[in-house]
Amino acid sequence: RDNRARVEIGTLAPIEVVQSQAEAAARRQTLAQAQQTLRTSELALKRLIVGGTQDDLWTAELSPIDQPRLSQPPIDIPSAVNNALDQRTDLDRARRQQDINQLNIRSLRNSSLPSLDLVGTFQLQGQGGDLLVRDFLGGKAERIVPGGYEDALNQIVDADFPIWAVGLQMTYPIGTSSEEAALERAHLQVRQTEAELRQLELSVATEVTNAALQVESISERIDAAKISRELAEEQLNAEESKLQVGLSTNFFVVQSQRDLATARDAELRAILDYQKALVELERLQQTSL
Repeated sequence: RDNRARVEIGTLAPIEVVQSQAEAAARRQTLAQAQQTLRTSELALKRLIVGGTQDDLWTAELSPIDQPRLSQPPIDIPSAVNNALDQRTDLDRARRQQDINQLNIRSLRNSSLPSLDLVGTFQLQGQGGDLLVRDFLGGKAERIVPGGYEDALNQIVDADFPIWAVGLQMTYPIGTSSEEAALERAHLQVRQTEAELRQLELSVATEVTNAALQVESISERIDAAKISRELAEEQLNAEESKLQVGLSTNFFVVQSQRDLATARDAELRAILDYQKALVELERLQQTSL
């Protein structure tokens, strides 16, 4: 509208109106794309916070009203690495496995040594049926004492005929035994697990260090984006002032507006990337994928 008025009074060429219309059409296209991205992001957010399609929030419109908060605490990389080495669940599992391997070694070492066992047995017995009483020469039975199944049970309960034995049993391995081979395999497994644990610790330290460096890099990017946005604001103000006195054109004002929007978007994305990097740094100190 401003360009049309300037064209009517002869201070602006008619082509400027066409340029403004073309810019407005391009802005509407960009707006449509941004609205589509907004709706897609809104659905992704709803999926994280609602309990199902019956939730009232599923059909509600989400309208964020505040900007992401920016807090840039100093990153202590050595402390973050030590924290990850102490709390990572994958490292804890590897250490527990190493403890199990050490227990297996002690058990297998005992199995490969000579052993001396004290062996003892004790049992009770009962006799049932008729008892034949013979003379002292073992001849013909002089009399028969009747008996049965209950007599055998009573003898067991009363411990009338106990039988016990005590002995020592010694075993000594001769040559290379299977126990010694198993012990050597256990030692090899311990060394292998130890190497894997050291490699895992190195991998964890590398991941945490890279994540911390990423946080620091994005922090510097935020500072640069903030300065770029402030300069874009000053540039737009200058172009608008020049346009009012006829020293600039609508094209340069629109270009400055676009540059300011791009700078604001870059600053916001840097802040969001910084928050994501902080979350990733915290996750790497607690657990693994």
